[in-house]
Amino acid sequence: MILSLLTALTLTVQDDAWARLPEPVTNNAVAGVELDGQMMAYSFAGLHEGKTWRDVTADAYACNLTARTCREIDGLPDGIGRLASVAVTVRGQIYIFGGYTVAEDHSERSTPEVWRFDPASETYTHITDIPVPVDDTVALVHQDRYIYLVSGWHDTDNVDLVQVYDVEEDRWFEATPFRGRPVFGHAGALLGQDSRFQAQMLVCGGTAVFPPESDGARRSFRAISDCWAGVIVDAPEVIQWGNVGELPGGPFYRGAATTFGTHFVSFWAGTDNAFNFNGIGYNQAPSEPRADTQGGLFRNAFEGSCREWTNVSPVVWRAPRWTTMPTAPAIMDIRGIIAFDPQNAFILGGMMQGQVVTDGVTKLPTLDDLDTIIISGCH
Repeated sequence: MILSLLTALTLTVQDDAWARLPEPVTNNAVAGVELDGQMMAYSFAGLHEGKTWRDVTADAYACNLTARTCREIDGLPDGIGRLASVAVTVRGQIYIFGGYTVAEDHSERSTPEVWRFDPASETYTHITDIPVPVDDTVALVHQDRYIYLVSGWHDTDNVDLVQVYDVEEDRWFEATPFRGRPVFGHAGALLGQDSRFQAQMLVCGGTAVFPPESDGARRSFRAISDCWAGVIVDAPEVIQWGNVGELPGGPFYRGAATTFGTHFVSFWAGTDNAFNFNGIGYNQAPSEPRADTQGGLFRNAFEGSCREWTNVSPVVWRAPRWTTMPTAPAIMDIRGIIAFDPQNAFILGGMMQGQVVTDGVTKLPTLDDLDTIIISGCH
C-alpha cells in the first residue's frame, strides 16, 4: 500500500525557469521566508559562469517567487567572494555560515564569518564567527532556535564536528560528533518533533577523503552514499547517531534534501562524481547532474511500532522506506532547497548538464499526494 502510494506521486515538471536571477550563479547559499504574503527567496555568494577563481562572488539576489521576479541586492558586507556557504531561516531572519575563498594560485581557505540578514530591511549584521570554520557543511534547524552545522570541510580536511549556534543566546557549543565518515558536500534534513523525542536528523552522501593506495600516491576524494540518523532526545547537545544504510541511488554529492511534516524526507539533484568548483571531477572526468530524486518515509527510530512504543532506549535504527520518484530537472552544485510547502519548492541557480552555470530558478516537481503518504506511513 505504501509503495503504491509513493510511486503514484503526481509530478508536474516546469519546462522553463520559474524566474531568472540577474546573473548565472552556482554553489550559492540559499534560504527563503514568507514576507508580506509573498514567497521570498535569497541567494548569497557563489560562483559565476566563468567558473574560475576570478568568478567567485559575494553578490546576492532576492527573488519574489510569487511574482516570479528576481533582482540584485547588496552582497555580503565584507565583499569577499566565497563558495560553499550555507544559509537557513530562523525566526524570520536568514543566517549565512562559512564558505571558502579561492586565491589565484587555487589555494583555499575556510571562512569563519556568520551574517544575519534581515529580509524586511535587507541589511546584514555580523554575528559570532564559527569556532572551527567550515564550508560545504549541512545546516539544520531545531526548535526554531538551534542551528546545527554537521561535518564539512575545514581548510585541509573534513571534520566530524557538529557545531551548534544558539540564535537566542548568540553562542556556539559542540554537540555529539558525527559518527559517519566525515564528508563535505553532503545533504540532510531535520524532521520535526515527536512525542518520544525532540527531533531526528537524516544526513546522507557527500565526499569523503580516502588515504593513498600506494607509496607516493595522493589521497583521493570520492562521493559516497552512506546515510546516518541522529536523534536529539533531551539536551540539544546530545545526539544519538546510527547508521541507516545507503541512498538507493548511489553516491550523492552537492545535491540537497528537504522534508515536509515529521516523517518524509527527499533528496534532489546532485551528482555521483565528486568535483572541484569548476565541475570537473577529482578523477578528471567532467561531472554531470543526476535527474533522479529519492524520497523516503523515515520514522520508527526507537523500539516499537507506530502505535505501541517502548522506551526511548535503546535506540533501534531502521532504514528509511525509500522510493525513487520520477525524473526531475538535472541540476548539481546546489547548497539547499527553498521549500515553502509540498507544492512550492525551488532551486536557485546551480550547474546544469555540461557544467553550465544557470540563472534559472527551478520549481521542483509537486508532491500532490504527500499528506496521504505521511498518514499511511506507519511501519
